[in-house]
Amino acid sequence: MAWQTVNLLLFLAVTGYGLFLFYKTVYHRYLYLKLGQPADFKRRGEGRLAEFLSQVFGQKKLLKDPKSGIMHVVVFYGFIILQFGALDLIIKGLTRGKHLPLPAYRVFGLLQEVTVALILLAMGYAAYRRYGEKLARLKKGWKPSIVLFFIFFLMLSVVLSLGFERLWLGMEPSGYAPISSAIASLFAGMPTAAARAAFYVSWWAHLLILLSFLVYVPQSKHFHIVTAPINIWFRRKEPVGKLAKLDLEDEEAESFGVGRIEDFTQKQMLDFYACVECGRCTNVCPASNTGKVLSPMHLITKLRDHLQEKGAAITGKSPWVPAFAFTNLSQTTHALDTAAVRETAWNETAQGAITDIRPTLAWQKSTWKASAIADPTSLADEAAAETAAASTTARAIVASPGKKPVELELIGEIMTEEEIWSCTTCRNCEDQCPVGNEHVDKIVDLRRHLVLMQGSIPHEGQRALQNIERQGNPWGISRNDRAKWTGEVEGIPVPTVKENPDFEYLFFVGSMGSYDLRSRKISRAFARLLNESGISFAILGNEEKNSGDTPRRMGNEMLFQQLAAENIQTFRKYGVRRIVTACPHTFNIFKNEYPDFGLEGVEVLHHTQLLDRLIREGRLKPRHEVRERITYHDSCYLGRYNNVYDEPRSVLKAIPGVELAEMARNRENGMCCGAGGGMMWMEETSGKRVNLARTEQALETSPTVISSACPYCLTMMEDGTKMKEVDNRVKARDIAEILEQSVFGDRPIRALETESTKIGG
Repeated sequence: MAWQTVNLLLFLAVTGYGLFLFYKTVYHRYLYLKLGQPADFKRRGEGRLAEFLSQVFGQKKLLKDPKSGIMHVVVFYGFIILQFGALDLIIKGLTRGKHLPLPAYRVFGLLQEVTVALILLAMGYAAYRRYGEKLARLKKGWKPSIVLFFIFFLMLSVVLSLGFERLWLGMEPSGYAPISSAIASLFAGMPTAAARAAFYVSWWAHLLILLSFLVYVPQSKHFHIVTAPINIWFRRKEPVGKLAKLDLEDEEAESFGVGRIEDFTQKQMLDFYACVECGRCTNVCPASNTGKVLSPMHLITKLRDHLQEKGAAITGKSPWVPAFAFTNLSQTTHALDTAAVRETAWNETAQGAITDIRPTLAWQKSTWKASAIADPTSLADEAAAETAAASTTARAIVASPGKKPVELELIGEIMTEEEIWSCTTCRNCEDQCPVGNEHVDKIVDLRRHLVLMQGSIPHEGQRALQNIERQGNPWGISRNDRAKWTGEVEGIPVPTVKENPDFEYLFFVGSMGSYDLRSRKISRAFARLLNESGISFAILGNEEKNSGDTPRRMGNEMLFQQLAAENIQTFRKYGVRRIVTACPHTFNIFKNEYPDFGLEGVEVLHHTQLLDRLIREGRLKPRHEVRERITYHDSCYLGRYNNVYDEPRSVLKAIPGVELAEMARNRENGMCCGAGGGMMWMEETSGKRVNLARTEQALETSPTVISSACPYCLTMMEDGTKMKEVDNRVKARDIAEILEQSVFGDRPIRALETESTKIGG
């Protein structure tokens, strides 16, 4: 009895200390999160049950990669089962072999042992993926692998405890306990006292490993076990990718956008802690895939590390608990951005820098090589690739030796401007993230601070914004030329709202459809189809202004809000109730973001949605064959932002003669064309051009036509075919142009030889 009492007291003391350390670590991180701007968590959490269940318990996002998804499902549900097993084992050690009063206890024992075996197999497969397959997105080394050791020895301690329990209590071998029975048979003949001692050694090993894991979890990427379900529950309910409205009239605001880590909202900071560092985001990022310095995963982890460093300095609460066990760990593995590591990296030779930043370097290098996207003029061999990767990564870290965390500049010393301006806002990173992280709004918030507070923006982008402000379009062409394209539509009336005040649909042409010589063909084709269908429509003509998508995604919230107010006023003036546009960027911003500024009761459609409806209603009849092998490129702002995938394909399938060939990356996982986020107006100065990489993916399907439903995408795909010198046999066409050809039986107007007016195109 004395031994049992001592055992109980030790158990209470050790367990209490472990739980205290866990609480202390989580509490410190909670204090850091409280430094952020308030978030409306109550509103965010309303009506989220179905999505929460599908993502947390259905593992929907993880199963996008079936191999790792199934592995994770085994571990996830295995640990739920084993929590009951752990409680049962603890009771056995405290009560001399008694167990939980569970019905069908022998079945539970079998389930527990099968679960242990499955988890061990899953961990073996996890190690194989990391070190056998050597997947580029998975980090290597002891720190990323420590959880494998934790789980392996935790499982080993379970089965050893169960095996020695059988010897200690004299239990017969059983088919309900195959593993523990096998272990007991290995030690048959062991004295009862020795079996009891072996049981308690295994029991204490299990308890200590379990508590150590508990304390380690919140101090590592495995904190996602706690934070990911919370993050998914509080994920935005409003349309995905929707940007927050800035109150520019707030006289008490000291700055706009995010210039310090504390300027992020508490929900954005929760993202930092939810990140599991799985690399799925960077694996699909068009910037990272084409050799740019941006990595969405490292964006999150750098912001997280900076929050912890600065949070610790402000609150006086250390992020590492207990300090004697985690201080060295934090300096060597958790803090690439600490002053000591930054100083070391900058004092080393180029090869030394490569070693210090090897996770990012290995990622970029392997991604470039695997995708065969290295620029042959600048990355002629592997050594050159290493040098370039080290250079871009070094620029991403930016050394600031001797500075305290509170003195570091978020923009410039944690995040470089090059990273911030590399994002195309495609949201593929967010779509792939299994824990609900949102990367794009953070980048746009950083851009907002750069533009509104520092006036810092790449020259080409600045010129485009100035032209929008002065003339309402990125080229700076006269406002009075906006409706000039209507004179090129032979025999087809394109009335303005004044000429047809009883219109049903406002055709919002947009700057691309009004000014860009190539995109005008889309406007002409769509107007022709609208006339054929008998729909009453009108355009604003020279009263139309830029939608504001480009300024907003580039961070100029002031210009966007001015344009939004003017556009909404114009819509009200003419009683607009339905808007249709051929531009997904315009479609998205009108449909999802203008309501924040007063646009109410207006239905917004993309032209593919309306064309699909008109075909189904019989108002448009694609009679003539179009013998083309067509691959369709999904626009990010039409697809991932608004879930419009089927309508464009339905239009193509309705056209006789069309053979639809899907790219390997399509629908939700379609790769960006490279034009979003204002990148249409800026030059790519590093790595490979995104549109060229996407064009190569399209050409893998051996198409005769690359189709799109976005003037930005069309321009990028057409430029890509020219760069690949296949434009004589592979054409880029909008859905409306292809449908026009089928409805009317004549080919669209011949492509103009004049170069597009796209800046930098």
